[in-house]
Amino acid sequence: MDGNVRINPYLAGNFAPVRSEDDFDLKITGEMPAGLRGALFRTGPNPQFEPRDPEHYHWFGGDGMVHGFYVEDGKVRYRNRYVRTPKWELEHRHGRALFGSMGNPLTSDPLTAGNEGGVANTNILFHAGRLLALEEAHHPFEMDVRTLESKGYVRPYRGNVTAHPKIDPVSGEMVWFGYGVGAPLSAGMSYGVTAADGTVVRRDDFQAPFASMVHDFMTTENHVLFPILPLTGSLERVMKGGPAFAWEPDKGSHVGVMRRDADVSTIRWFNAPACYVFHPLNSWEDGDKIYCDVMRYNVAPLFPKADGSPGDRASAKLVRWTFDLAGDSDAIREETLDDLAGEFPRVDPRVETLRHRHGWYAADPTGQAGVRLNAIAHLDLQTGKRQVYALDAGDATSEPVFVPRSADAPEGDGWVTAVIYRAGEDRSDFAVFEAQDVARGPIAVAEMPRRVPFGFHGNWVSL
Repeated sequence: MDGNVRINPYLAGNFAPVRSEDDFDLKITGEMPAGLRGALFRTGPNPQFEPRDPEHYHWFGGDGMVHGFYVEDGKVRYRNRYVRTPKWELEHRHGRALFGSMGNPLTSDPLTAGNEGGVANTNILFHAGRLLALEEAHHPFEMDVRTLESKGYVRPYRGNVTAHPKIDPVSGEMVWFGYGVGAPLSAGMSYGVTAADGTVVRRDDFQAPFASMVHDFMTTENHVLFPILPLTGSLERVMKGGPAFAWEPDKGSHVGVMRRDADVSTIRWFNAPACYVFHPLNSWEDGDKIYCDVMRYNVAPLFPKADGSPGDRASAKLVRWTFDLAGDSDAIREETLDDLAGEFPRVDPRVETLRHRHGWYAADPTGQAGVRLNAIAHLDLQTGKRQVYALDAGDATSEPVFVPRSADAPEGDGWVTAVIYRAGEDRSDFAVFEAQDVARGPIAVAEMPRRVPFGFHGNWVSL
């Protein structure tokens, strides 16, 4: 091999795709809790063919693959299936990759004309009886909750839908947004609501201060908040051969706040110095103040600068943003909650949109900036106590997902589930922890015969 050939890190190690679709009964060590019944679903990029331009392949652009860990009567079954989007089907018929980097039409085969190019690789959740595979630029894609058979796009959404909807634990509504609405890489956005029965009851468009990658947003009992942060999108930049998304800190950070029952014309824009947030932990309100606990980066990782030069490496830390709706200032107040670097923060889903006490996240005790996260942390925001379970060198964890012990158990009483990559054996485990005693280590492990590639998000579904 030519020594000058660059190996794309997103196609190597545990980022590399696993192209088989399998069904395994997993060996259990420890004791799987008898009350744990349901499935952990995880999804991530898994290109079915070698990319057209491997050197410039971006992790975010691979075909979605869903991994299901089905738990019942102390046993665990594993099943994985591709999300058979129209893009996947087209490339499958031709036996090769047809779409360019991040779906860029300038680097795609002419055979892709008229195809939506969606990959449904970012999140997977259950709402109104449907298991939905999600990404940021297309409709939700339905999968069968037991077989993982692809059922197709859910069309009533009339445009892009976020990969991170919020399900209101009281009303059962799914609240969501879309960005790049009206034209690719534009400042157009939408705010939408899906009722508890799956009916789309609202979609309203508005203009953000500028085109931004709006990966996630914040929701409280009565408000929604739209973070427009300076990871900017630009079609003009793409047409000149530049990056679709790039870090432009001079644009600053803006967060739009709106009552959930109000018109989009009422959005009030707050501001902060340049930063980036992929994922909030949770948000709630108290009188005229809104509080948002978020994983904040000083710069956006994984993306270049506007001139195409490499971006800076960065780690996120948990901070609290406060918005004073009764005050005269539009500045966002910020305070640090934890000094441990981490990502993928989660709460007990029964308190989403409400004030929370407990939070879990994947952490990096070494403080090294990067994607690999090698510990699971639990933070009790009432006592300030933090617990950390550190993995062996080279191992890495997925996003930790909380499962309540019962429907009426107190907040935080239950288990945390995660998929752990064992680097020394090049395979993965499904691990279960006592949620408020993660430092003890897993109480049960289901051993995979092969690895599960690094992915993004997952959720627990009771079956």
